[in-house]
Amino acid sequence: MSLIAPIQIGPNRIDVPVILAPMTGVTDMPFRTLVKRFGAGLTVTEMIASEAMIRETRQSIQKAAWHPCEEPVSMQLAGCEPERMAEAAKLNEQKGAAIIDINMGCPVKKVVNGHAGSSLMRDLPLATQLIRATVKAVKLPVTLKMRMGWDHNSLNAPELARIAEGEGVHLITVHGRTRCQLYSGTADWAFVRSVKDSVKLPVIVNGDICSIEDAKTALLQSGADGVMIGRGAYGKPWLIGQVMAALTGHDVPADPTLAQQHALVKEHYALMLDLYGELNGVNIARKQLGWYTKGLHDSAVFRNKVNFVPDSATVLAMIDQFYEAQASLPPRPAALAA
Repeated sequence: MSLIAPIQIGPNRIDVPVILAPMTGVTDMPFRTLVKRFGAGLTVTEMIASEAMIRETRQSIQKAAWHPCEEPVSMQLAGCEPERMAEAAKLNEQKGAAIIDINMGCPVKKVVNGHAGSSLMRDLPLATQLIRATVKAVKLPVTLKMRMGWDHNSLNAPELARIAEGEGVHLITVHGRTRCQLYSGTADWAFVRSVKDSVKLPVIVNGDICSIEDAKTALLQSGADGVMIGRGAYGKPWLIGQVMAALTGHDVPADPTLAQQHALVKEHYALMLDLYGELNGVNIARKQLGWYTKGLHDSAVFRNKVNFVPDSATVLAMIDQFYEAQASLPPRPAALAA
């Protein structure tokens, strides 16, 4: 029995709304491409500052890069000036985006101090202007990602959701934390039901969904129309496809074998070098290698060594050596995972 139904985001039908969350420095094109291969109802680009998008900085161009397999493409923008958000949205529309997602949930200090991200939940008049300007600027559907509120004394997500619906937004995603929680504590999936009950739009629940059981519980508690998975997919681009299968009543694919993971890690590494170049690629890929290898024999030793290697050829040789060594070792107990 399916626990989840298709949703519409404007003209875009999402058959199984299990979505990869936008995560800065993580969900770049290489990672999203692999996630999509294993299965994802929708992927969203990394958050792109509207001003950087307009100036077409190198970093914004890299963040906006997408692969045809990801279509329909959802581009996430952040900003605090309605006119600049509108201009950036138009640029993304011209570049082939299918959906514009507005970020009003990022809790990072640098973003919040710039009066963007979750800071906008403290200024609903400005948030309204940003939403209105973005919706009017493009013919594409616009979606919105938010938190529960700034803190537990101002849980205004239902109010912002109603505003967004009135301004023409097509879908709402709610991370079940306040900005002041950052990523501490646990996500409050049950709170998301108050947002779902306040609008007729599709609502997606986000936060702490790291397994199939988490996804089922989050849907049950929130009454949401779909789930968004972020940190749970670190080092596991296959997780979202497994969750999709479970929620639609299909057999859940097994995790890739160690040999398959070895090949996947090397492919991912090559894709990152292609996008970022040798120097930046080696540096940026280190966290991905850490997530892939976590829990395997001597993974801490591997990470401590590979994180100081400056050239990709040596890193690739170390990856081969590490995974080839795993093949002769018994599975490591979860309690000892490094």
